[in-house]
Amino acid sequence: MHDKVTHNGSRWSNADSDLVELREYDPGWPEEFQREAKAIRAELGEVLAYSTEHVGSTAIPGLTAKPIIDIILVVPDKRRWPEVVAPLEQLGYSYWADNPDPDRMFFVKGMPPFGSGRTHHVHVHTPETLEPLVRFRDFLIQHPDEARKYGELKRELAQRFERDRDAYTAGKAEFVQEILRKAVRTAGSA
Repeated sequence: MHDKVTHNGSRWSNADSDLVELREYDPGWPEEFQREAKAIRAELGEVLAYSTEHVGSTAIPGLTAKPIIDIILVVPDKRRWPEVVAPLEQLGYSYWADNPDPDRMFFVKGMPPFGSGRTHHVHVHTPETLEPLVRFRDFLIQHPDEARKYGELKRELAQRFERDRDAYTAGKAEFVQEILRKAVRTAGSA
């Protein structure tokens, strides 16, 4: 059994092996999403109402990204969320039971020390909490100049925070919020 990943107040215990590494866009990422979504559907079966979405940087053509496929599992009934834990663990995902965000569940495949490197994230959401993620993805797909700026920011942050995923993510927050504001304004004027 693997050691639990812990946080000492300043960094995660797996920070030296769970690096922020970016890759140029890989046109195979959408196909990888489809393969993993199919595996998830096979494991979950038809007992639970859900859908899947490919979000995050690997869902945006041309964007530099961590080579981690972000999958949203949209399960409208939060009371049913615990039913996805065992099936996803069967597929090699680790469940982050201590996730402080009550609006989602979070699973990682390949995270050190449980694997040699992250390959997939599964985020369980309701349709309501999914909306900003899809809005962000769709806006960057429709606005390649904004996607390019986002890629530049990500590269700069990855160099500064290679061993600190929290700082890397926090460094993107203002840009993400600005894109969401632009997406709302654009949708409102359409």
